[in-house]
This record gives sequence, C-alpha cells and structure tokens, in this order.
Amino acid sequence: MTATRGLEGVVATTSSISSIIDDTLTYVGYNIDDLTENASFEEVIYLLWHLRLPTASELVELKKQLAENMSLPKEVIDQLKAMPISTVHPMAALRTAVSSLGLFDDEADVMEDDANYRKAIRLQAKMPTIVTAFSRIRQGKEPIAPKTNLSFAANFMYMLTGKEPAAIEEEAMNKALVLHADHELNASTFTARVCVATLSDVYSGVTAAIGALKGPLHGGANEQVMKMLTEIDSVEKAESIVQKKLENKEKIMGFGHRVYRQGDPRAKHLRDMSKKLTELTGESKWYDISVKVEEVVTSQKDLPPNVDFYSASVYHSLGIDHDLFTPIFAVSRVSGWIAHILEQYSNNRLIRPRADYIGPGMQEYVPVNKRD
Repeated sequence: MTATRGLEGVVATTSSISSIIDDTLTYVGYNIDDLTENASFEEVIYLLWHLRLPTASELVELKKQLAENMSLPKEVIDQLKAMPISTVHPMAALRTAVSSLGLFDDEADVMEDDANYRKAIRLQAKMPTIVTAFSRIRQGKEPIAPKTNLSFAANFMYMLTGKEPAAIEEEAMNKALVLHADHELNASTFTARVCVATLSDVYSGVTAAIGALKGPLHGGANEQVMKMLTEIDSVEKAESIVQKKLENKEKIMGFGHRVYRQGDPRAKHLRDMSKKLTELTGESKWYDISVKVEEVVTSQKDLPPNVDFYSASVYHSLGIDHDLFTPIFAVSRVSGWIAHILEQYSNNRLIRPRADYIGPGMQEYVPVNKRD
C-alpha cells in the first residue's frame, strides 16, 4: 500500500452526478456554463436527484413541494433563539439546527427510497429558512415566512431582508446557487458519503457535510476573501498589500483549486455578476479591487481565481452579512450532498480505507513501576 496525502488523484467511487474533465464541470453531462445561463436552481435540484431535467409539470410539482416544506418546527426556531447569537458562527448554528430537524421528522430513520426522497425535499426546503431565521433573530427581528409564489432564490432573499428582490438580485442568487450545487467528490460530499455508507440517516449525512464545509479551506474561503477585500479597501493599496502577503507566504484565499489546472470554470460567471452588481450599488471599488488582486496573484503565482473569489463581492453587493457566505454555500450544496447520499444508498458499500502505518515497530508492555 502507498499512502496518498490528501487522497489526491485517488478515485474513490463511481458516480453519475457531476464530473470535472479537462477543466470542464458538468452536472449529469450538462455543461455548467449552459446551466448557469439558462436553468433555474429548482431545475438543477431535480437534475441532480433524478439524473435528468424535469418536464414542465414535474418542475411545478417540485416547486410546490419545496414551498410546502420550508417552514421550521417551532422548537427549532426556539433553539435558534436560545443560541449565544453574539458569538456563535452561522455555520455552527446551521449544523446544530439541521441535526435537530431529524428529531422532529417521524421518518428520520426510515430507509425506504420514498421516505429518503421526502426527507430530501424537507431538508432542501428548510435550509434557506434556517439561515435567514438565524440572521434575523440575531438582529432582534422575527423570522419571515416564505412566499409560495417566489422562486427558491427569490424566497431566500425575501426571508433574509423582508423585501422581494429586484430581478438582477434574483438572477445573481439563482446563478450562485446553480454554480455551487455540486462539485464531484469534494471534501463535504465525500464526508456525507462516508457517513451514510454506514447506513446512517440523511440528517446525519448532511450534518456531517456541513461540519466539513465549515472549514476555511473548503466553504469558508469566500468569507475570508471579503475580509481581505475590506482590509485592502482601495484599488491603490491592492497591489502593495497583496505583494506583502505573498512575500510573507500568506495564503491568498480564493485562488487555485486542487482539480483545475487552467482555472475554475465557475469563476467567470460570478466575475461578470460582481461587475454588474457593484456598478448597480455604486460600489464598483469591490469589483475593481478584486480585479487588481487577481492580476497580482495570477502574475506572481500563476493561480487563477476560483468560484469563492468573486462570490464574495457578489454576496456583499446583495447586502448579505459576510459570515453568511458559507451558509449560503450550504443552502445550494445540500442539493448535491443529497444526490450523492441517495446514490450511495442505491449501491452501498462501507467506505473503509487503510492507513500506511509509520509509527514504531512491535513493542512490549512494561508495567508502570518499571518504566524510566
């Protein structure tokens, strides 16, 4: 056996859900560029779960099911209100709330296919409600109930702000959700599959995935990007600050990717949306700073931006708190997690790799009174 650090290059399973081949990302064979420009997030959910796009009637039914299942149990709302909201990170709140949802689902431990699909609907529907409810609660406001006539993306913005979003805001959120929906066997998706390969339940799998996504080397990168952009604050200071960070060997978040060599194909869509939104809000500096940072990092390190880099200024322009960036990632990625969980169940084998042992050789136990 030969150990591979970070499992890089190791093929751990087969999957029909998404692929990354020659720097092209596809969902069930559909190029991400095609889906981002044309598909609603609800269509992408259906595609990932059924491995085909929905008919018009199937899409209407999915939207109806999601709308009917968005409300949270009162006990979960009360739990969010009881959290130490001044110190808890929204990802920790989300992780705890998702785990708690399993306590109020009579089918939580029912493993039949139909029951698992119903749980998938409930979880997908409730994720944006958890994130927006927590956001409002910590502002001293009451959560807002979703509207049945809004899209998934528009409902998220409505429950967050209390206002129905403008068309360009809805478009931006829809594109962000589509772009983050799945990404082959990333860290959180692999975590979900490992968890449910033991035949643990869907809630456990998604809770485990949220725990993995919480890390700054995975989902937390865009929050760190906005922190850096705020620190820079002006285009004039961007080059010198980034240059100093590079000289100090600091990691510049939002650049490079383990599986892409020529660049993340998702980044360009959010780059364009960042330009439009920052111009609309009169804060073009965030886009301009981002472009300057990209120029410096790309020229110095030959690392192109990934999807996290421009998503930061997009979300900021939508008026979203910076520590909600990663929870929004989860609101989207749960669609992919669930797709992989259902696929794992359908052809399951316990995931149990081996380790290349590098510790000491055979030793003999010495009683404690005889040890030096």
